[in-house]
Amino acid sequence: MTGVGASIGRLLGLLIVSALALQLYFLLRVGAMAWLDPQSTTYQRSEIWRIATQQGPAGGMHWSHQWMSSAHISPQLKRAVIASEDAGFSEHSGVEWDALEKAWERNLKAEAEAARLEASAERRNSGAPGNRTVSTAAPRHAPKVVGGSTITQQLAKNLFLGGERNFARKGQEFVITAFLEALLTKDRILEIYLNNVEWGDGVFGAEAAARHYFRSGAATLSASQAARLAVLLPAPKRFEKRPASPYVLGRAATIMARMGAVDVP
Repeated sequence: MTGVGASIGRLLGLLIVSALALQLYFLLRVGAMAWLDPQSTTYQRSEIWRIATQQGPAGGMHWSHQWMSSAHISPQLKRAVIASEDAGFSEHSGVEWDALEKAWERNLKAEAEAARLEASAERRNSGAPGNRTVSTAAPRHAPKVVGGSTITQQLAKNLFLGGERNFARKGQEFVITAFLEALLTKDRILEIYLNNVEWGDGVFGAEAAARHYFRSGAATLSASQAARLAVLLPAPKRFEKRPASPYVLGRAATIMARMGAVDVP
């Protein structure tokens, strides 16, 4: 038993050291971003691989990404993105706990509704001829902490983490978010975010988005153009197909009405 206990202790110690080493890696990477522009993000690399494998070697991969300094990104775009994605960006310390709690409550309600529909379908199917049970309900999954993410949290996820949604990944996201807020200015966080966020299939960053949708540079975006780009952020691949749809234009008008009250760092 002593040998088993010692082995378990060594294993736990190794896991703790590995976890601390990983956090130190993230800390150093974030610290370097105070001076060095990140060349790519984890999410971008995964998208490069997806596009390349879908199109094949001769497919002529579509990819557009060009870094622009904060001074060469329209203040209108900064206002629009903050108004749309994170109105309290300039004031909070990285996480909006109230928004996260509301998102969690929405997830619980959605889970309860899915369970109700599943139970209802099972009751209907149990009365089918021959007592055959044929479930048509989709498999029910555990609640996930989604939604309510700030710009800093979105940046933390895109820079270093995968697309999976679970408590371990969310916890790591909180740690990286704290590093970003502690080591970088708000303007730098926003600059890195705007230069790396996805705005369409293979379209990353404000400059690429401005040229893709409006044939202009990020520095010259008008308020209405900036608001339309901000609308695309939650689901760029879907909205990209209809960037001037009634929903996009209506939502853009709402964002424009809010832009005047936004504090830009």
